[in-house]
Amino acid sequence: MSTDVLNLSDLLPALQNREGYFEGLIHDERLGRRIARLSLWLVVLTFAYGVVMGCYSSWLQAFTAGVKVPVLFFLSVLICFPAFFVIQLILGSSMRMDQMVAIILSGLVLASAIMLSFTPIVVLFMLTGGNYHFLQLLHVAVFCLSGLFGMKSILDALKWSCEEKAVYPQTGVIVFRFWTVILAFVGMQLAWNLRPFLAERDQPFALFRKYEGNLYTAVLYSFQQLTKGSGSDRGASEVEQEQHFLPYLDSTAKP
Repeated sequence: MSTDVLNLSDLLPALQNREGYFEGLIHDERLGRRIARLSLWLVVLTFAYGVVMGCYSSWLQAFTAGVKVPVLFFLSVLICFPAFFVIQLILGSSMRMDQMVAIILSGLVLASAIMLSFTPIVVLFMLTGGNYHFLQLLHVAVFCLSGLFGMKSILDALKWSCEEKAVYPQTGVIVFRFWTVILAFVGMQLAWNLRPFLAERDQPFALFRKYEGNLYTAVLYSFQQLTKGSGSDRGASEVEQEQHFLPYLDSTAKP
């Protein structure tokens, strides 16, 4: 694949000349091609991480998880972007839609690259430990940490646009911080509805699982299972806790 299709300068903007990279995002005459490259990088990187997630259970689960993770990223942005863009216009931003899309995609590409860099650690724990609940929490931690770096990259680009080019309002930088919180909640809700990404090995393949509940009780349940351990002689109180916190993310409940 040629560098015109997958340009490494699009992959890790945080490791490049940041001002030069941001300048390119604002003044690139072929910004549509840059957006296409960023989108392709995002699909490739998130698909690869999704495959690693799902291969804990089966190769079919790995493929579907590889498809779901890019869908999760793109849907989250698609749902949240219109409100963000309209608010920026109201606040006085002169940034075009394609410029803002390129900036947001660059941050997501950085986040997905960081996610993928954690795969050797994830694979190590899959091969040596294989604790389902620990892997759940590990993936949640990887998503959160990578997302923080990605959002910081976007915030830096917006600050640069405000301070150096005066095409973005200072108030908009503050609004973006609130938007990232909204984006995170939308992403978590979509992740819950798209589950399973990671499934237990003794469970049959399922494209989706129909359970009530939410991601927060799922994470809490996994944390409790990890700290207390799971044995065949569980007491009645532990069974009650399991019933309370089920269904949880990628539920292991028997059908």
